[in-house]
Amino acid sequence: MSTQPLQAVSASDVASKGPEIPLNSRSSNRNRWSQLRTYISALVIVLWCLAPFYWMMVTAFRPSDSTFEMSFWPSKATWDNFVTAFAEDRGNHFALNLFNSLLIGVVVTLIGLLVGVFAAYALARLNFRFKFVILGMILGASMFPGVALITPLFQLFTDWGWIGTYQALILPNISFVLPLTVYTLVSFFREMPWELEEAARVDGATQGQAFRKVIMPLAAPAIFTTAILAFIASWNEFLIASQLSNDATKTVTVAIASFAGAQPHQEPYTAVMAAGTIVTVPLVILVLIFQRKIVAGLTAGGVK
Repeated sequence: MSTQPLQAVSASDVASKGPEIPLNSRSSNRNRWSQLRTYISALVIVLWCLAPFYWMMVTAFRPSDSTFEMSFWPSKATWDNFVTAFAEDRGNHFALNLFNSLLIGVVVTLIGLLVGVFAAYALARLNFRFKFVILGMILGASMFPGVALITPLFQLFTDWGWIGTYQALILPNISFVLPLTVYTLVSFFREMPWELEEAARVDGATQGQAFRKVIMPLAAPAIFTTAILAFIASWNEFLIASQLSNDATKTVTVAIASFAGAQPHQEPYTAVMAAGTIVTVPLVILVLIFQRKIVAGLTAGGVK
């Protein structure tokens, strides 16, 4: 058996090559840098999205003579702007506007869910002719620009005497919320196992009982998420409300755009920012409180 002589390795050769790095260490460093880039990117996106809301809240606490002060926090914070937003001596009726938006949002959400749940269940679980055509028409209705519907709606509601009434604001909002409701719930009902409903039918439950006692409890996360999205969409609606409402039915989005200042031809920026904070912060808190249910509802039905 022949052996080869060992080659001598000098210290200079070892120093020139340097210490060897294990592959596991390299992979670990690469994963750390990848996670760091992800966190930095997410932080930049969050700051970019939240910067306007932060500046709105900061401006809401500035005195009116320091509206354009360039600082990240007002040098002299005040609550006067929030008092001004609710002051009725300037023709503003912000408390009534809040009530109008809340009433319209709740009614639109309830009717949208009542119709949308049954429509989504029928489109997802029942077999009938032209099912996909109907679904396509429902989704296609959401693609019409709202500005194209203002003139026919105004003409129609003028003939009916509905201008300035709650029903003139509720019905168009329902037509905008229904496609969102149906589209969100159809995907969930499609992925729900048929065996659950069939087991209830075998145990003697009727179609209605199986839907009420089996399907509805399982669909609760998706229904809750749809309700939140529908309410936010109705709460933020501006175009229809700006044309079909009057002083008695004006919503908060229209009221903020028409705030009156203390003097003629004066734009009350700080009062507008205070009103915007009052309108926005409750929605943000609501989403943060129920974010787990919202995420669960959005992902429900994604995995069989």
